[in-house]
Amino acid sequence: MNPGSMAPPALGTSLLEDFSLEMTGKDTPKLEEAHATIRPGTRINITFLGNEDLPMRLEAARAVKRLGFVPVPHISARRLRSTAELEEFLAGLHADGTGDNVFVVGGDPVRPEGPYEDALTVIRTGLLQHFGVRHIGISGYPEGHPTITESTLWSALTDKHAALGEQQLAGDFITQFGFDVDPVLAWVEETRKRGVDMPIRIGVPGPAGIKRLMKYAARFGVGTSASIAMKYGFSLTNLMGTAGPDRFLHALADGYDPDRHGEVKVHFYTFGGLKATSEWIAKFRKEG
Repeated sequence: MNPGSMAPPALGTSLLEDFSLEMTGKDTPKLEEAHATIRPGTRINITFLGNEDLPMRLEAARAVKRLGFVPVPHISARRLRSTAELEEFLAGLHADGTGDNVFVVGGDPVRPEGPYEDALTVIRTGLLQHFGVRHIGISGYPEGHPTITESTLWSALTDKHAALGEQQLAGDFITQFGFDVDPVLAWVEETRKRGVDMPIRIGVPGPAGIKRLMKYAARFGVGTSASIAMKYGFSLTNLMGTAGPDRFLHALADGYDPDRHGEVKVHFYTFGGLKATSEWIAKFRKEG
């Protein structure tokens, strides 16, 4: 499809109808600046970084709610130093009315800083639903993970899906971002074949400088060969410009088949900023 043509119905009415965004705990001022360009009720994930503290994380969740959006605080399993720290965070979210939805991820540290080695360990504690969590997001890795084997990733995916079912909790997957639609759709189809029927949010980089995209791609082990970069819409030999996911989203819409892929939505990683991403989405939805 020509990137300048109108988006097909699936893109405008399904994949982008209920998109989600991501911010850090330090992005509250940026959210204030961008909130008028974001649709009310949008789900906004709030990362759990090592250089942020509890008050900052709680304040970010409160700001998301106050501005009319749905806060989805992250819980980084390997960053938690104790059960008490997890309980304090969940209790704070519950008291603020911002803890209905959370996203649980293993996290960056190679070795756990406390008792939780992965997201499944946190989910199985029962503490999430004890503090009122009703919906849990979990990670998906269509192009693999730089430090985790493919078989381990698939086992973790199906085990977490089963654990949510056992605890009667709703959930969805949010995938790591990528630049190539083909492995993403292949992964979604394989996920469905394994009996996992939860909604899947495809991770997409919002518009950002190419150098910044490359930095994050290297950090998360995302493929960036010259052919993939060109397919996405930028050149590895010219890193001075910016790139948006226009081609990726059109290719995703072209390849998306509800019968094979189930419920699929889009999650934007706001590498270029919340306002730039939300303005880009609004323009793209209008112009295709």
